[in-house]
Amino acid sequence: MGHEFELPQEALVEASPEEVWAAISTGPGIDSWFMGRNEVAQGVVSTAFGGMDLPASTVTAAEPQRRFAHTSGTAEDGRFVAYEFLIEGRDQASTTVRMVTSGFLPGDDWETEFEAMTGGLALFFATLVAYLDHFAGRTATPLTEFGPPVTDWPRAWETLYAELGHPSVGDKVRFAPDGLTPVEGVVYHIGAQTLGVRSGDALYRFLQGMGGMMIASHHLFGDTGDQGPAWRAWLQRLYG
Repeated sequence: MGHEFELPQEALVEASPEEVWAAISTGPGIDSWFMGRNEVAQGVVSTAFGGMDLPASTVTAAEPQRRFAHTSGTAEDGRFVAYEFLIEGRDQASTTVRMVTSGFLPGDDWETEFEAMTGGLALFFATLVAYLDHFAGRTATPLTEFGPPVTDWPRAWETLYAELGHPSVGDKVRFAPDGLTPVEGVVYHIGAQTLGVRSGDALYRFLQGMGGMMIASHHLFGDTGDQGPAWRAWLQRLYG
């Protein structure tokens, strides 16, 4: 069995077409909203996340300020994932950006993977929009830390929401990993398996990892130092 899918997402952002193009078609730009470390070179998009190299994606279209597309290879079981970005400039330095993710998920249990993928893509696109609206032209340092294994996900999310004061989208939150300046920000995204907070110098994200761990997948702007140990300890305190 398996499932063929297409997931379109679209938003109007307060950024120029040039700024959108840099965000979707360069390694430093993708680092600032997607996940892990990214590189775009010789027609290939490469991503390293959590110490692993994800399957490379081949660029299939590159029309500056208009369209950028890339796709993974097709595995023996038919699996592939393709991304297409469409850019249309508007008045007053605003731009419509559309991201279409398509592909094929094999197997009889594709629903579980599709649910996680759909939630992840919603977070990634919301992060792209937040980045373009508030940090366009700047480059983030991605930070990825994994918490202890989680066996009760409803309780795990309740623990995180309690730490942040049970917020809704648009609410202000404050939380303080030991050794770091307390985070004060606004919730820009909440999903069934994801949460995103925007501060004045970072985009903080929490994801329900397929491997059974809560993941902190942040984008830090400016001179932030090594925050990895502090976030690792924070996750350990919540879920250890």
